[in-house]
Amino acid sequence: MSAPRDLSSVSGFAQDDGSDRLFAPSAARNIEPIAEVLAHHAPKSGKALEIASGTGQHVAVLAERIPHLLWQPSDVDSARLASVNAWAARSGNTNILPAVMLNATSPGWSRDHPGQSLITLSNLLHLISEAEAKTLLSEAGKALAPQGILHIYGPFLRDGTAISEADAEFHAKLQSEDPEVGYKNDWDVIDWIHASGMDLVQLLEMPSNNLSFLATRPF
Repeated sequence: MSAPRDLSSVSGFAQDDGSDRLFAPSAARNIEPIAEVLAHHAPKSGKALEIASGTGQHVAVLAERIPHLLWQPSDVDSARLASVNAWAARSGNTNILPAVMLNATSPGWSRDHPGQSLITLSNLLHLISEAEAKTLLSEAGKALAPQGILHIYGPFLRDGTAISEADAEFHAKLQSEDPEVGYKNDWDVIDWIHASGMDLVQLLEMPSNNLSFLATRPF
């Protein structure tokens, strides 16, 4: 991928009271179930990389709920990086590093982020192409430390089919704007995880028809 995709028409970000902090209602809704999953499965120590941190609402909560990890937020957009840092500062958590620019769909980024105990990304795979998703997972497998955990959250097709009318409509909207993006199939994601040298640990049903994939790098 030569440049990040323009996702402004589907991102839903809004400025918060004229400050650097952006607010996404969807992030506010889904952070608690995500935090519960990660608090249960997160390693006991080490580094955690959040890919596509977006507004920064997630990492502010995750760093508080999982204080034994050192959190590295990232994104491809400078305005979002500023928002992440603003949310981190407001949270008061001292285990959040300054947000860094990272296009996780580009080959080679794992070299700059090795030894991760945890990598997490939310609501991203449906906004990138299949080829980009494969690259992201391949690099994530390389960036994980042995026994490290990969967590993926978002909406997915189930055995090739959208499981609600709203999901089918959103998938169609995404593909009408960019035919290369859209919901990924659950079985395909599992295959890509395995092809990237990781093992699927668990596949969890989440609220609002979302899924959480949990995978590990065995060695």
